[in-house]
Amino acid sequence: MAAASHPVLPFTPHQNPATSDHHHLHHQLTSAASLTHLKQLHAQILRSNLPLPSTSLLLHTLSLSSSPLSLSYSLSVFTHIPNPKPNLSNKLLREFANSREPYNALLAYSQLRGKGLGVDRFCFPTVLKVVSRVKAVIEGMEIHGLAAKLGFGDDPFVETGLVRMYEGCGRILDARRVFDKMAHRDVVTWSVMINGYSQLGLFDDVLALFEVMKSSNVEPDEVIFSSIISACSRARNLSYGKAIHEFITQNGMLSDPHLQSALVNMYGSCGSMELAQNLFDQLSTKHVVVSTAMISGYSKNGQVEAARLIFDQMTGQDLVCWTAMISCYAESEKPLEALELFNQMQVRRIKPDKVTMLSVISACAHLGALKHAKWIHEYVNRHGFSGDLRVNNALIDMYAKCGSLEGAIEVFDGMDRKNVVTWTGMITALAIHGEAVNALKFFYQLKNENIKPNEVTFVSVLYACSHSGLVDEGQKIFASMVEEYNITPKLVHYGCMVDLLGRANLLREAFEIVEQMPVEPNVVIWGSLMAACRFHNEFELGEFAAKRLLKLDPDHDGAYVFLSNIFAKDRRWEDAREARILMKQKGVSKERGWSRIELNNEVHEFLMGARNHEQADEIYAKLNEVVGELKQVGYAPNTCNVLVDLDEDEKEKAVLWHGEKLALCYGLVSEEQGSCIRIVKNLRICEDCHTFMKLVSKVHQKNIIVRDRTRFHHYKDGLCSCNDYW
Repeated sequence: MAAASHPVLPFTPHQNPATSDHHHLHHQLTSAASLTHLKQLHAQILRSNLPLPSTSLLLHTLSLSSSPLSLSYSLSVFTHIPNPKPNLSNKLLREFANSREPYNALLAYSQLRGKGLGVDRFCFPTVLKVVSRVKAVIEGMEIHGLAAKLGFGDDPFVETGLVRMYEGCGRILDARRVFDKMAHRDVVTWSVMINGYSQLGLFDDVLALFEVMKSSNVEPDEVIFSSIISACSRARNLSYGKAIHEFITQNGMLSDPHLQSALVNMYGSCGSMELAQNLFDQLSTKHVVVSTAMISGYSKNGQVEAARLIFDQMTGQDLVCWTAMISCYAESEKPLEALELFNQMQVRRIKPDKVTMLSVISACAHLGALKHAKWIHEYVNRHGFSGDLRVNNALIDMYAKCGSLEGAIEVFDGMDRKNVVTWTGMITALAIHGEAVNALKFFYQLKNENIKPNEVTFVSVLYACSHSGLVDEGQKIFASMVEEYNITPKLVHYGCMVDLLGRANLLREAFEIVEQMPVEPNVVIWGSLMAACRFHNEFELGEFAAKRLLKLDPDHDGAYVFLSNIFAKDRRWEDAREARILMKQKGVSKERGWSRIELNNEVHEFLMGARNHEQADEIYAKLNEVVGELKQVGYAPNTCNVLVDLDEDEKEKAVLWHGEKLALCYGLVSEEQGSCIRIVKNLRICEDCHTFMKLVSKVHQKNIIVRDRTRFHHYKDGLCSCNDYW
């Protein structure tokens, strides 16, 4: 929008410039309401040959410095001031330092030095702050040298600025050297040094420096205690954190809500929510910040009900605590509860922010319900979040996990700005939907766009190769990580390679990778090898992998089930029973399978053999009808994987009553003609259900999409997008 025009009163030649015109000019300059108006006055002055009051003009320009243009204009005016005073120079530097383009402060400083103008000690903290922000360590070292040359090297304000500058540029040892040489260190200096160690994750150094501080004559304040508690939290140092808690209490500082919140966060990070609850119960006034910290702490420790209890007891709930509770549900695999709470938030007319929306989108992605996803997307567009890069990246992930590759592509194509996360998200989306060739095309297109793939990108590409049997391509891409991008493979990348080779029945090659890895294989690596052995009936190597897995994780349910199953396949029922008894004694239980389907804006969940649905009779009647239809085209229930000692009729029921079959039949009973049936399952789909879905898609002419634990299966006309390779 064009700036409004302001009337500029003419300056006539007969006016006396020494008196009335000068005052009149000063008045107009200081009353200018916009940069455009100021420039008009400036031009009028130049045309009238009146003396230019540059100091007044500059100061007023700075007061209008809401944009880079006004700051640029200020710098232009500044260069025409013959001998600017240091206080004016410092004001200009501060405005540049606080702008969106702080590097201009260094340019202005360079011009000052180039014109041979003097600087005082007050300019150095400002310029050093900019150096820290833009990571210009070379310039910072030059400024350090100049400060010492001018005799400001032992000024405490300059020294503190140097400490902050060096730590901001990642030169923590240089920062410590300056710190140690300081004759006077106030609480701010200590705080800067402690924060520097904390930002770099050097938590032992944080605590060691605090011990040194305790022997000085400087009393720590709330800011320093917050940093120390944060270090304890991130280092999981519960004992030191408890000692700090006691110290704060003894010194009468526990009334500060931010310290209370920091202590709660520390206890939550250390897994000691009982201590956090004890602290919380002792507080006479429970500040919203502390209550929110309690919600987050319980969330971290998987205690969702306790978090909700705190939330419900709060008065004056703000956006942050609503977001924390929604995030708690989203991260605890309770997406329905997260979306319900978001709806309640709308009823209360509390406007969400970007952080809230990211949690809501994550919950919707986990739920896998496309209608909910479309509503969330519409909400994002209506409320002005559609231009945010992180929100759009999350939408790509949401649509992909809700079974709509088209929706993910539409979001991707509509984005003005894309980063490596965006491209990686699309590669992942294509990979989990069985579009490995297109995933690779996107990967190579990313490289053509001069966007450097990161570690996560390679995980996604290797996943695509693994789930489509592209062994040679996967091996080339794995090699390019090191050779082309200098990325050291991590456990997750080796896991992808083990999975790639294992799925392709190259089990010995997969085992060689495990043996030759430069790092110790973890649970995921042994689990991938074990799963491949199970699929290809390689029980000797599979048993070895399962036992190695149990050494790392004695409570791993999958390993016990695998051992029990291979015993059962060999009809060693007693050994299988002993394995399951051992599971029971250790309190290990197999993860229970569920399947969800979204119909009429409601999500319905089915467990194996469950009859608690209000339409259960119709669902089971439909199941019997469908089974009869499929048997006419050659279907026979595959009971090979029912590895318990049951008669054949019971085994057949165990297979036919799987949750995804019940969800499918509910869809057939309730869905409109011609629509797609979408099912979300928390476990890998079994061979019998996979065959069942393919046949139903052909006999009933239905498109069926199933999201299992690792990928999507698109069933159409008797075929699956995975090409039976899953």
